[in-house]
Amino acid sequence: MDDPNKIVNRSRELGQIVDFGKTASDYGRHRAGFPPEFFDRLEMLGIIARGRRALDAGTGTGTIARGLAARGMIVAGLDRSASMLQEADRLAREAGLDVRFVEATAEATGMETASLDLVTAGQCWHWFDRKQAAAEAMRILVPGGKLVLGHFDWIPLAGNMVEATEKLIERFNPKWTLGGGMGIHPQYLSGLSTSGFKNLETHSFDLDIPYSHEDWRGRIRASAGVGASLPPDKVAEFDAALAKILSARWPQEPMSVLHRTWTVIASKP
Repeated sequence: MDDPNKIVNRSRELGQIVDFGKTASDYGRHRAGFPPEFFDRLEMLGIIARGRRALDAGTGTGTIARGLAARGMIVAGLDRSASMLQEADRLAREAGLDVRFVEATAEATGMETASLDLVTAGQCWHWFDRKQAAAEAMRILVPGGKLVLGHFDWIPLAGNMVEATEKLIERFNPKWTLGGGMGIHPQYLSGLSTSGFKNLETHSFDLDIPYSHEDWRGRIRASAGVGASLPPDKVAEFDAALAKILSARWPQEPMSVLHRTWTVIASKP
């Protein structure tokens, strides 16, 4: 992929246009952000520290950007979607956090060379031209700076609510191919190494996240396979079908939804 418009071009490769800007409201209201434990581990490793400079690429509604700012870092959040950035700015202001949001791509950030201590990308590295994004991160990091890729994925297991949700997405959207994952992403590692990053370190841990029916439905409407790619009438039809399944099979609220947090930390020499 030569064009740096990450989501549009990557989604064309997958056979369907995905526009998360259409889901910004649901994304901001219903999608659980990265948990405190994610930031705690980075802080314990000395990657998060007050006064250091960070860029959160593909920030979406700013969940990682806010987490870094809350721990005293000087943070910019970057995304190509103006709608997402508006939602991110609203959430940051409501939380009393100072985050600068920038409309740009991870492949061409516009940031100064060797100006940042940390670059993060949460739940989005697969949407980028990874070779270009890694090269850009290498350019804007200071020597010894860190690139942190994070995922916070729901986990489908036989018979669980997540599996039922994914089957419903596939029924409404046969082009959606992102289901069935186990929250581990080793495919990123070779590309980071060939881009010049050193001392790669990975870790993962599981959490049960409480979701009400309303929030789970909103979270799924905000996903790539539903609100970001289906027409509005199909989204409404899907949402009604999911509500029926939840009411019949998982009536007790809140539901406990298994998630896996996976992180890779890479260092610029």
